[in-house]
Amino acid sequence: MSKLHLKKGDNVVVIAGTQKGKKGTVLSVDVEKQRAIVEGVNLVSKHARPSTENPKGGIVKKEAGVHISNLMVCDKNGKPGRIGRKEDENGKSIRYSKKTGEEIK
Repeated sequence: MSKLHLKKGDNVVVIAGTQKGKKGTVLSVDVEKQRAIVEGVNLVSKHARPSTENPKGGIVKKEAGVHISNLMVCDKNGKPGRIGRKEDENGKSIRYSKKTGEEIK
């Protein structure tokens, strides 16, 4: 399986679906299912039982997964663009923005 174009902590924009245009930070990535959970995107209502953390219970809004094909990584300026990979002098793979050429950390 090839490497994914995004990882935890990346700023992304949704490019397709009902959440199109929303921006957020990747909270987690599920490599096997090819899905990512993005902060503030694709909120669903979950019914929660009363617990020590949430003594009243009730309906809780929570982020659900978004397929990674519907996400595009933003560079430092907040502009979305395609991602490329190249090796540095130590042979380590580096992600960079194909639009601006700058490294994405």
